[in-house]
Amino acid sequence: MKRYTLLFIIALSVNTAVQAQYTTMYDSYRNDGEFGAAIGLGHYFGDLNTSAALNRPKFSGGIFFIKQFNNYIGLKISGDYAFLGYSDIYSKNETQKIRNLSFNSNVWELSLSGYFNFFRFIPGVEGYDHTPYLSLGVGAFSYDPYAYLNDTKYFLRNLGTEGQGSSLYPDRKQYSTMALCIPVCVGYKKSISRSLNVFAELGYRFTNTDYLDDVSTTYAGPEAFPPGPDGQPTAAYFLQDRSYETGTPIGIKGRQRGNSQQKDAYVLFHTGISLNLTSYRCPKIPN
Repeated sequence: MKRYTLLFIIALSVNTAVQAQYTTMYDSYRNDGEFGAAIGLGHYFGDLNTSAALNRPKFSGGIFFIKQFNNYIGLKISGDYAFLGYSDIYSKNETQKIRNLSFNSNVWELSLSGYFNFFRFIPGVEGYDHTPYLSLGVGAFSYDPYAYLNDTKYFLRNLGTEGQGSSLYPDRKQYSTMALCIPVCVGYKKSISRSLNVFAELGYRFTNTDYLDDVSTTYAGPEAFPPGPDGQPTAAYFLQDRSYETGTPIGIKGRQRGNSQQKDAYVLFHTGISLNLTSYRCPKIPN
């Protein structure tokens, strides 16, 4: 029994030493960060898409850099683009279909986020070469919604479709084309070599604007859109209430046009590749 106990202790000691040696060797490869690119789809949620439907995704893409402080925690800076848009014709709500509003917008976003790997991530090392991850941060983005009327493109912000700039609504100021967002992202990545990773992620953007779609409060009414110098109705007149295209116009002054109590949002689904920035320290092999 003493002999078996001694053999067991020796085997356990050797195994512990070997594991410590491998751990030390793995620790000698430090992942300093990564940079990469991704493409995918983006989708808008707001006054034209009140049911959070995912039926009209559009192109999205981005680039990023992650500064890794250890195997788990990092700081991420990202630049993303999304082409967003929606129309009331896609809604299952009959009132929205009658409202008949639509928009498109190019969204350019820059964000800074804290980045966390759930598992210890050491690129190229079996058993440590994959991890789910989470990021949370703050960002700013530009947007400028537009729509088409008789095949002509009009930027809606300049038209003041809810009475912005009209003497009848001095309290309604023209909204900015810049807004803030809070990006929340979850994803999964796997290294296919010491230098290259593949990943897929889903990111949701909370925003502080309700005008991503140019819809927020109530109809200003036809009187807020006087005829132009030629005596003809302006583009603003036709674009602020497009229900005339579906039947009797509903854009009566004070009637609800959007929901100002809820901000707009968007989601991005990306897949991509990233290159690791690694450094090597000579391992200290335990005695």
